[in-house]
Amino acid sequence: MSLKNQIEEKLNQALKAKDKNTYPTLRLIVSAIKDAEIANRSKEKKDISDSDIMGILKKMIKQRNESCEVYKKAGRTELLDNETKEINVINAFLPKQLNNEETRKICEEAIKSVGATSMKDMGKIMGVLKSKHADTLDFSKVNLVIKELLK
Repeated sequence: MSLKNQIEEKLNQALKAKDKNTYPTLRLIVSAIKDAEIANRSKEKKDISDSDIMGILKKMIKQRNESCEVYKKAGRTELLDNETKEINVINAFLPKQLNNEETRKICEEAIKSVGATSMKDMGKIMGVLKSKHADTLDFSKVNLVIKELLK
């Protein structure tokens, strides 16, 4: 079953169960997917792939994380809680992200394999990591870890 179908099925289940914490977020996801499909029509690309949907989901999580930072600074806990719930719903459809220790280990291996010695080699390292671990690494964490390792 495609990722799009899984999301739509989950939306139907949430609507039937009247789960007010879940279905608004799922509707946002379905809407974003439909927007992408409409945009693809003009580019002669008919279907949207699972990797395209994952990109949409990652973008949505990034937006919500940025909102969370703003809400923390402003002391708006009710809005922060809402954003956190949305992040959890969206994360259910993405592959599990690696934790900090695993991320650090993979970054160290990539640095060794490329032979990186300074920050000038950041592009090479990122290229290796994106080709092998695009779905499982959080690249905002990767950036910080690599900067720390190459000091």
